[in-house]
Amino acid sequence: MEPLLEIDNLSVSFTQYEKGFTKKETKVIHSLTLSIQKGEVVAVVGSSGSGKSLLAHAILGILPANAMVTGAIKYRGEKLNETKLSNLRGKEIALVPQSVNFLNPLMKTGAQVRSSVKDQTNIKDQRRVFRRFKLAPHVEQAYPFELSGGMARRVLVSTAVIGGAKVIVADEPTPGLDQAVVKEALSSFKELALEGTAVMLITHDIEAALHIADRIAVFYAGTIVEVAPVQDFSGKGAALRHPYTKALWRALPQNEFKPIPGSQPLSHALPKGCLFEPRCELATEQCSLQIPAVKTVRGGMVRCIHAT
Repeated sequence: MEPLLEIDNLSVSFTQYEKGFTKKETKVIHSLTLSIQKGEVVAVVGSSGSGKSLLAHAILGILPANAMVTGAIKYRGEKLNETKLSNLRGKEIALVPQSVNFLNPLMKTGAQVRSSVKDQTNIKDQRRVFRRFKLAPHVEQAYPFELSGGMARRVLVSTAVIGGAKVIVADEPTPGLDQAVVKEALSSFKELALEGTAVMLITHDIEAALHIADRIAVFYAGTIVEVAPVQDFSGKGAALRHPYTKALWRALPQNEFKPIPGSQPLSHALPKGCLFEPRCELATEQCSLQIPAVKTVRGGMVRCIHAT
């Protein structure tokens, strides 16, 4: 089956000028490869500062003007350019942003959701979507500050689905919410996937992702080092392929609660070889020479010369 959304060897760099007008280029995302099928939830999991939100913005084509993008993003097998993305954005490909501050505080939520569709939409469709996400009729006349955290999240999801999106990118949709609201918000994305929508869930919360994801893509220092079926995240992590993924799994409180030594490298000071090499207990001299190529191991994708 052909992926609905396919990201092939994506790199994102930013041009900046330092003192003396010296031009500097910093690569924040590099050689990233990922695909999502219709009806699938893929969770992109990684620590803060690893570049996950930039991946969401690259897919939607909303990067800053000083960003340079190489590689390909394909939708239904067709490579997207700026014009095609502009036509698809907010319709077939939609973003659920990480902050409820994206809601206009001066606009009632019903009108706000209707206006999120490029050609706008009628109140009947908006009310249908609100009923779907258990938003009471009075919510459409409320301002964002009058909503609870969970209600505001559901309004954000409504803005993404009202246009009939086939791909939804949810960028950290659950920060600062209690567990009951997190479960409620995530169930909305699972329901959409069951109806055929492809969902990319970008999050630092691997435990939450495990409840709804079909596959987990592990993000580290600007790229994806492993993509594994969700069932591989069990026991002591023996089914996992990359040393970082295993270490991340062991670091969870319900597992060994064992911290990973060292820290994630900054985008302007990346190792020449494997990005995890300075922190990896399996590292050899070969690991420091070049970034490992993507390979398939036991039904998952991994970037590690030691994975078998």
